[in-house]
Amino acid sequence: MKNVLVISGHTDLENNSFANKIILNKLQELLPQAEYLFLDKEYPEYKIDVEKEQARLVKADVIVFQFPFFWYSMPSILHKYQEDVFLHGFSHGSKGKALVGKKVIISFTSGAPEEMYQEGGKQNYPIEAFYPPFKNFVVSCNMELKDIIYSGGLSYASRHDDAKLQAMKEKAIRHAEKLAEELKNLCAD
Repeated sequence: MKNVLVISGHTDLENNSFANKIILNKLQELLPQAEYLFLDKEYPEYKIDVEKEQARLVKADVIVFQFPFFWYSMPSILHKYQEDVFLHGFSHGSKGKALVGKKVIISFTSGAPEEMYQEGGKQNYPIEAFYPPFKNFVVSCNMELKDIIYSGGLSYASRHDDAKLQAMKEKAIRHAEKLAEELKNLCAD
């Protein structure tokens, strides 16, 4: 199997997550051979070890960014990781060739249901309208975006309603299974 690096970008996975915790736990069960980086545990003070993280990225064949959609973007800790680690001359620029050809999957969740993301809907735009920064990041680093896996309606706020909780749990597990299947297919190539 190719080297898979799964980067969890949740700011507080243990105490303030429902869906991402389930997704990552299930993914670890389905793909125990992958390397998992939990940014909130590794860097609770947001002081990223740049050399260590660049080495992880270089070693990986496939990189997964798993995160909740916070304020129409990635969470702050993942953004800090991106800013600190993906440096000119390493990941991009005329000499930045370290990540050329790496395969990337962007995997994220939102609390708002999918149907809220449409023209004229509560979120004003379809979810795909928020993809360009993610896509441009991947392209700018000469990596290859293989998929964007998204599941909505996974609100932490609904965790006290048993029926909603069970439906969200099942949806999060399906998300993890889809992600695992995509990773297995990429690693079989």
